[in-house]
Amino acid sequence: MWRLFGDWRGLLLAPWAGVMQNMHPAVGAGVAEHSRFFEERWQRLLRSLYAIGGVVYDGPRAVATARAVRDYHRGVAGVDAAGRRYHALDPDTFYWAHATFFMVAMLVAERFGAGLTEAQRHQLYAEHVQWYRLYGVSMRPVPPDWPSFLAYWDRMCAEVLEPTPAALAVLDMSQLDRPPALSWLPMPLWRAARVPFTAFFTWLTVGLFPPAVRRRLGRTWTRRDEWLLRLVGRAVHHGWRLVPPARRYHPRARAGWRRAWGQLPPDAPLVESPARNLPPPAATAVAAGRATAGSSRPG
Repeated sequence: MWRLFGDWRGLLLAPWAGVMQNMHPAVGAGVAEHSRFFEERWQRLLRSLYAIGGVVYDGPRAVATARAVRDYHRGVAGVDAAGRRYHALDPDTFYWAHATFFMVAMLVAERFGAGLTEAQRHQLYAEHVQWYRLYGVSMRPVPPDWPSFLAYWDRMCAEVLEPTPAALAVLDMSQLDRPPALSWLPMPLWRAARVPFTAFFTWLTVGLFPPAVRRRLGRTWTRRDEWLLRLVGRAVHHGWRLVPPARRYHPRARAGWRRAWGQLPPDAPLVESPARNLPPPAATAVAAGRATAGSSRPG
């Protein structure tokens, strides 16, 4: 998991993970009613990587990181459009989000890397269970082993996931804003570049979906598409070898590796998201107001 999860190639799967998570009715409702994700997609994604990655890479401090991530979700609850009650910390809901993170690591290896042996798949699954245990939530929905997880995954895709408004909004990248690192790029140039950029990522995301999810979303996928996707995967895999090893990983992951190698002291400050990824002041004020209002509610 250390070798795969913090790899920057995982960003290729960011829209995939967003759609897969939000197709769960409870996750989709929670994002629609409690999140400002669609007002700051890049910033929300990039700063979330620090805490989520920290649960894997923070060593002895990973438990504290995991409990903080868990507690962010305590107030995310309500009733969806179909009248179903939801809570982000419901075991089945919380585990589904984690399952998609695990599958990101799996797909990085299988689609954009050298692949995994069957023994490595079993090992990666066992490590994902160890990772999930750090959150301190119910382990009830966690399949006991890799074959059981495959059955769970297939059932979720075929029977539980829905084309929720939040999932469809993630897949619609037509109005995607500039990444924070390209804030210097004039908007007319970004609008021109956005067309091929979003067309490619939409195609890539659809190709990585399980067939059952494609059907639920009304998307088609041809043999030629699959051949092209495999070609893209091989190109990414071989091109990635030219990237210096230290630059292949997210800063939180790199810091974890450096502590493990003795290049940083074990208690070195954890790497946090830079200011460019923080929410705008207006969003922070709104969030603070919600938290204050929510703290007065019973239970």
